[in-house]
Amino acid sequence: MLKNLISFSKKFEPKEEIILRDYLAMERTKLANERTLLSYIRTSLYLLIGGIALLQLEGFDDLKIVGHLALVLTVIFLVIGIFRFLKLNRNLKNYYKIMKQQRGQE
Repeated sequence: MLKNLISFSKKFEPKEEIILRDYLAMERTKLANERTLLSYIRTSLYLLIGGIALLQLEGFDDLKIVGHLALVLTVIFLVIGIFRFLKLNRNLKNYYKIMKQQRGQE
């Protein structure tokens, strides 16, 4: 199930020439990918700050479990975000290669 959450489509095989519209769409996808990575980092930082704050509270021993959970989730969110970013980046580079090959054939 986790594989389905972080997987992407299969290899891209264009059936026709990539035009300017497609190129610009890939650029927008690249920028959106970077924005998504920054969101994962921001979320993990909030969880880190919250987890540390909960662990430092005195007299609230029940909340220490939540603090530890927040620290674990920090690492998980960061790893998933970086993994997804790198995977989509690799796919985009493959798309660019295909596009350059098609332009060279003209």
